[in-house]
Amino acid sequence: MKRWMLKAAWVASALWGLSAAQALTMDEAKGMAMGESDARVEAISKAVAQGSERTAAYLQALADDAVKMAGDRVIVVRDGQGQDPVTGQAVPVPSDAEDVMLNNRLRGEIDTALAALKLFSLDVKLRRQAALSLLKEPDASRQPLLDKALAAEKDPTVQNLVRQARAAALLSSDAPQDRLLAARELAGSRQPETLLLLNQQLAQEQDPAVKKQIQVSLVKVQDSLRWGERLGTMFTGLSLGSILLLVALGLAITYGLMGVINMAHGELMMIGAYATYVVQVLFREHLPGVFDAYLFVAMPVAFLTAALVGAVMERTVLQHLYGRPLETLLATWGISLVLMQGVRSLFGAQNVGVENPSWMSGSLQLLPNLQLPWNRVLIIMFALAVLVGVALLIGKTRLGLFVRGVTQNRPMASCMGVNTARIDTYAFALGSGIAGLAGCALSQVGNVGPDLGQSYIVDAFMVVVLGGVGQLAGTVYAALGLGLVNKLLEGWTGAVLAKIAVLVFIIIFIQKRPQGIFAMKGRSAEA
Repeated sequence: MKRWMLKAAWVASALWGLSAAQALTMDEAKGMAMGESDARVEAISKAVAQGSERTAAYLQALADDAVKMAGDRVIVVRDGQGQDPVTGQAVPVPSDAEDVMLNNRLRGEIDTALAALKLFSLDVKLRRQAALSLLKEPDASRQPLLDKALAAEKDPTVQNLVRQARAAALLSSDAPQDRLLAARELAGSRQPETLLLLNQQLAQEQDPAVKKQIQVSLVKVQDSLRWGERLGTMFTGLSLGSILLLVALGLAITYGLMGVINMAHGELMMIGAYATYVVQVLFREHLPGVFDAYLFVAMPVAFLTAALVGAVMERTVLQHLYGRPLETLLATWGISLVLMQGVRSLFGAQNVGVENPSWMSGSLQLLPNLQLPWNRVLIIMFALAVLVGVALLIGKTRLGLFVRGVTQNRPMASCMGVNTARIDTYAFALGSGIAGLAGCALSQVGNVGPDLGQSYIVDAFMVVVLGGVGQLAGTVYAALGLGLVNKLLEGWTGAVLAKIAVLVFIIIFIQKRPQGIFAMKGRSAEA
């Protein structure tokens, strides 16, 4: 079905409660299409107050740039076919017909007018959106329309929003009594836009009684929004903590369990992110019909690609440097430079964009001032799933038993027949693969570029050291704690000072407790 047909269907639904007797006239149609902007805005407001079906259809045509002027006549043109906006009958389109021009102000007025007409939609969600839109853009001329919508509305939530939209429209009334009543009504609002409206009116209010009521209403609205702000800060901190957890989990294996200072860990994340990008491109070009499923393929591809690169690193370089931390640090730093340059040569130095699947787009509205983006919510769940998988793998599987055995007492594990060199490779590949999963997740919240890993490697090391070397539980506490503390401090001190404060705290903490939050137990801790 064509786009304009869908919009026509919406218009029919939106105006079910309006009287068809209030017809659009040609003078009104010309008033909205011709003349100065102020006059056209006034004509639009008057037409919306009447609210006929023809008016809504004509406004939609204006919004779609489907209206032309031919002399003193206005014609709606759809797919080359002309239509009289007043009668709806087919009319010829003259060759000299000119397009109706709209500036940004007029487009905004038309959008707001169409939103006002949604107050009479059959869909309660559309009515709620319309009331919110009119609350954000109050207009005293729409008070009759709001009164009519309030009288017909049955849903309590929409009724409350329409009352607040009506109060917002009355807040700029010439009568002090109207402004006083409007300020009292808005005291019960939980919408962030109400704060702006009340502050604007407070700055120009002259009546002492109205000014006092506005101040009281401001306090009440701020109190009602405070919990949303707090929960939003906590969610942001939890989101950052989950990302740090994903990044640090792989490092907790390669550094915490194996003792390898892997400066290329960030680049392994970058490889996972670019593997996700490649899978996305392949799906878009060859399987566009199932594009939303690309992420389910990208996750194992990112894990395997990063794990393979990690295994090659371990077998060719790192296995010769165990027990020599300085040489290991320098070697992995050199490898990180090689990997970054290799990515620049293959994909270019510019960032590439990875598109979210449709089921990760949008947000979850919990409170009027609290929206949780779905991509962030799902990344938190993904981080928890990866954490559970790693814990089960290390604690319950044969490979995990060998890894713990080699970590705690390598000579004894070798005497018991464990191939320690192979276990080292498996463990390093596992840590690298988890870094690839972190890169896959990070690609869903930002751009992917050659320098992606550099932004997280220092934070990842801080998480592992703070949590306790070799302790997955400590890694979890440290990642989530640092994320929450960082975001809480940002609200007071700013991003830069918050980062400095966190770093100072970690330095002091490590001086007092070098083993981290959780100390390693066993013979390796006594050595």
